[in-house]
Amino acid sequence: MSDQTEHSQSAEGVVKAYLDVALAAPHQKPVNSDQLVLQIKAALKQHNAVLVAHYYTSPEIQELAEATGGCVADSLEMARFGRSHQAQTLVVAGVKFMGETAKILSPEKRVFMPTLEATCSLDIGCPADEFSAFCDQHSDRTVVVYANTSAAVKARADWVVTSSIAVDVVDYLDSKGEKILWAPDKYLGNYVAEQTGADMLLWNGSCIVHEEFKARGIEDLKKLYPEAAVLVHPESPKPVVALADAVGSTSQLIEAARTLPNPSFIVATDQGIFYKMQQACPDKQLMVAPTAGSGATCRSCANCPWMAMNELENLAQLVGDFENEHARHCEVFVDSVLAEKAMIPLQRMLGFQKA
Repeated sequence: MSDQTEHSQSAEGVVKAYLDVALAAPHQKPVNSDQLVLQIKAALKQHNAVLVAHYYTSPEIQELAEATGGCVADSLEMARFGRSHQAQTLVVAGVKFMGETAKILSPEKRVFMPTLEATCSLDIGCPADEFSAFCDQHSDRTVVVYANTSAAVKARADWVVTSSIAVDVVDYLDSKGEKILWAPDKYLGNYVAEQTGADMLLWNGSCIVHEEFKARGIEDLKKLYPEAAVLVHPESPKPVVALADAVGSTSQLIEAARTLPNPSFIVATDQGIFYKMQQACPDKQLMVAPTAGSGATCRSCANCPWMAMNELENLAQLVGDFENEHARHCEVFVDSVLAEKAMIPLQRMLGFQKA
């Protein structure tokens, strides 16, 4: 494992600028939510459209996806579901890279999002031009990028991975003697490197939600709830991961909550996951891992501000008429050349099977 990282001051500035926009209008459930839900259900049916939602969106969005024949899942399963579903119009409630991935895998379908302003700190913290230059400087390495990246970054990669298969893919590449250039999440990269022993050069990116969890806060909460198991997403800092009873992707953490015998769980990921996690274990207590403490800025407080941009109001406005001016500003397009290049590492991800 290499301890080198690439730091981008310009990327940090872009993340902060986007974050200011995302935090300007915090999510609140609208007073007319029941009426909006009925409107959205009718419009989806009328237009033969399907709603796919990420685990980190609000409970009302997730519930609506389930109720209308869509799905609630991680980014990979969202794209797979959209590709296999018969609907020719996909509505992706998540962040922009998820919409792009859905479009790349389903180029013949129209893909929309409630707002294209919903992005991701990992995505915008890894600009394609800077990343491409970084790759050129280390051309002897196999480029592995996390799914939380733009289509342009994926197009520059050899492999795309999700958190659920990152360790297995890198372990496979390491067994072939390949050195890895990893982007963008440094915490997930460090976790993968420690699990595999691979030689990994890391881009210096992070998720603003998972970076905020504090080991001291979890330790204090464990004193109050000693029987609670700690569930941690590997995008979290190393001291937080070290406290975990289970480390994994969103779907893996939901499965851990379902199968572990503990009566309660301290969950170190976006608390949007509680909607599906509580379905999996309705008799268990779920607690969000603390973000407060020394050095905390509470930029996220265990909620992604960009995921919160997926609201019933903008969803209703979109699905009411997919041909109006508003909808045209919500449709996802990916350059055909980029899409063709990005499809190669995406197909490797989809076809990968653990030996």
